[in-house]
Amino acid sequence: MHHHYSSSFPGRVYLVGAGPGDPGLITVKGLAALRNADVVVYDYLANPALLQEVKESTQKIYVGKSAGTHTLSQQEINQLLVKHAREGKIVVRLKGGDPFVFGRGGEEAEALVEHGICWEVIPGVTSAVAVPAYAGIPITHREYSSMFTVVTGNEGVKGSETAFDWEALVRLEGTLIFLMGVSKLSFITQQLIQYGCSESTPVAVIRWGSMPDQETVIGTLSTIVELVQQAQLKPPAVIVVGKVVQMAHQLQWFDPINTSFIGR
Repeated sequence: MHHHYSSSFPGRVYLVGAGPGDPGLITVKGLAALRNADVVVYDYLANPALLQEVKESTQKIYVGKSAGTHTLSQQEINQLLVKHAREGKIVVRLKGGDPFVFGRGGEEAEALVEHGICWEVIPGVTSAVAVPAYAGIPITHREYSSMFTVVTGNEGVKGSETAFDWEALVRLEGTLIFLMGVSKLSFITQQLIQYGCSESTPVAVIRWGSMPDQETVIGTLSTIVELVQQAQLKPPAVIVVGKVVQMAHQLQWFDPINTSFIGR
């Protein structure tokens, strides 16, 4: 059944977080929006299984962003959302993780506001928290860490305009979570050591967290680069640095297909 709206009641855009990969980790509200959508605009990281939840008549538009191949620019994606909402459709913008955690959801929301489109954000489970959890790592723990910092691995790397404050990061002594940083792993470890992090600080690199083929490599700041190379671990992966990583063995509960905990 198609929705017929008068021009005074245009469509609506839902910015929906799909979670880190396990399709069960989408929210109840996010799933309801997905099932009600006329158009779903999705990118690389959302689990394709979720797309089976939509109505048969729903238009599915892939906007890409697997590393290196940008199918549509951010501006084009924004225009797409506006166009379909103006046609009176219910549009779901489905994103991996949470739409407002390094997901450019804020930019999309700005564009929707600018064009007078009705919109809502439906938060998702962010990989920054969920992926370590699936590897048995609580990102805070009273004995080890009372704070965590989430950094996108793409920032502060390869001479970006803003010099990244590594010294401050090291001084915090909390848990550090790097998203999208695997290709920069040796740079990240070098910087942390250079600015005073102990070489024996535990590090975990978790690939395809929450998915059946999740893999975890555990080492220290001085060994992790070599271990990750030996395991041939490629993106997408989450990097966790800090004492909480020590808990991974004791708290291992998720049973992925692959042998997990390589390199320890």
